Amino acid sequence: MPPKSDIKTDIEFLHSLEEGEVMSQMTLSKRIGVSIGFTNALLKRAINKGYVKAKSAPYKRFAYYLTPRGFSEKSRLVVEYLDSSLGFFKNARRQYVEIFEQAHIRGQNRIILLGAGELAEIAIMAAWDSKIELVAIIDAKSQREAIGNLVVLKTLDEATSYDALVLTDSDEPQATFEKARRLKVNAQLIVPDFLRVHSPDILGKENS
Repeated sequence: MPPKSDIKTDIEFLHSLEEGEVMSQMTLSKRIGVSIGFTNALLKRAINKGYVKAKSAPYKRFAYYLTPRGFSEKSRLVVEYLDSSLGFFKNARRQYVEIFEQAHIRGQNRIILLGAGELAEIAIMAAWDSKIELVAIIDAKSQREAIGNLVVLKTLDEATSYDALVLTDSDEPQATFEKARRLKVNAQLIVPDFLRVHSPDILGKENS
């Protein structure tokens, strides 16, 4: 999915406090992957809402634990996150289906995906019923050698013939988009609307 949502952060935060473990705010911030300042804000909000209680421990640490209200809130957030994730999945798959259909109409039948994360897997599923062929995935930072039957390459130079590039990077879509444009390859660069990539001359889902 796109960058970690507020809902997912809240779920991870509450989940980290379920056991009533003694820890510092530094430990908690590393566990949920946010800054100490933001961790402090999450704790203050959760305590004020009655989701979390804190008990002092030695060496400037605290035992944080969820209240019954905290457990209920976590359960509610999990349901909300699953609903939103399903909605995102359906929207992303629909847009990739449309992209592949339009690409085929234009005669762009050999497609390369840019990004080897969750979106690449969604795009692969969207391609199952299409008439296009996915050639490879490009992702310089990925540790994976393949996703399904698709090879993951480090650079576009390693790829053979292709007609278009489709953006599937949810971590840094803007950076990947700009890097691909700078390559000035003889292939159209296609971007799903939901990635919200900015370009002065971008039109809809496509950029050449």
